[in-house]
Amino acid sequence: MPAELAFSASDLALVRFAVSPMWEVGTSFKLLFSGAAHPVHRPWAEQVRPRVVAAGLEHGWLAELVPRSGYVPDFLNPAPVSPAPTLAQELAVITTTPTDRIRADLDRLRHEQGSLGPRARSLHAAPPSRPGPPAGRTPMARLAEEIETYWELALAPFWARLRAVLDAEVFQRARQVAEYGTGHLLNDLHPSVSWDDNALRLASRRRALSRRTAGAGLLLIPSAFTGEHLLTRVTHPEPPQLAYQARGIGSLWQTRPAPRTAAVAAVLGRSRTRLLTELESPASTTDLAHRTGLSPATVSQCLTALRDAGLVSTHRAGRSLLYARTAAADCLLAAAGPSHPTTVLA
Repeated sequence: MPAELAFSASDLALVRFAVSPMWEVGTSFKLLFSGAAHPVHRPWAEQVRPRVVAAGLEHGWLAELVPRSGYVPDFLNPAPVSPAPTLAQELAVITTTPTDRIRADLDRLRHEQGSLGPRARSLHAAPPSRPGPPAGRTPMARLAEEIETYWELALAPFWARLRAVLDAEVFQRARQVAEYGTGHLLNDLHPSVSWDDNALRLASRRRALSRRTAGAGLLLIPSAFTGEHLLTRVTHPEPPQLAYQARGIGSLWQTRPAPRTAAVAAVLGRSRTRLLTELESPASTTDLAHRTGLSPATVSQCLTALRDAGLVSTHRAGRSLLYARTAAADCLLAAAGPSHPTTVLA
């Protein structure tokens, strides 16, 4: 029997989309250590997994709270307060979650997994949080620090690319609503979701669902890493959340067509333009020097200038500093036009 969620006119008026960094954190971490080679995300995983393992995150807080299968504590996915909150905004909500809610979520995790790891137990046993600055490095503060570390290693260097796919999904779905209505959108969202007679039916959800437990409205969260599964988060009084796979991820890790760089080089210079084209995937100064034949000092000077101009961003990866192209740089290179067909990211 599928779970069924009734909708009033007010609930329909509160249906909205949001892009959530924390949904990408949890789903990508689970995929990274699932033990299965994902046909789409393998290039990303092969780049990221060594850095994450080297940082010790394979056996850290996220490893205990985000198991390879099954339930993930709901407090890790608070309802986005805006269409595109930052990770810092979502962590601010997570770190102020009421203690009783954290414990209830961890009790469910223990019931489903059979036990809790030592970090999760310390989080469960932590005293209630109080207003004002935290005293020392509490379990919740250490969890937040690890989430930030994972973000910098695994997602921040690629966030412009991920956001482009997720934003395109939201735009296309908004147009679908404008042309055909919300009912058509919900029927087209996922194979396990159907809309009929003012109710949403979720064929894949095992737990009961009602407005007494779900809150008003509906939050739709497109994601790059959920895979074929529809993920739900239901915590009253917040709106229920449905996280689903965004369209367009099949080409997510493909390199873009190489630009005709002569026009860009006339503005930026040949060395800086070469570095931008090499940053199809994030890289360190040493990597870029090896690839381009430029000296490390020249690479560093060029990257500093590109960063100051907003064309590259920096992300800490252990002792290394990774550079990534920004959306502004992608637009600049795209304006020059392609010179050869797309190839798969190595």
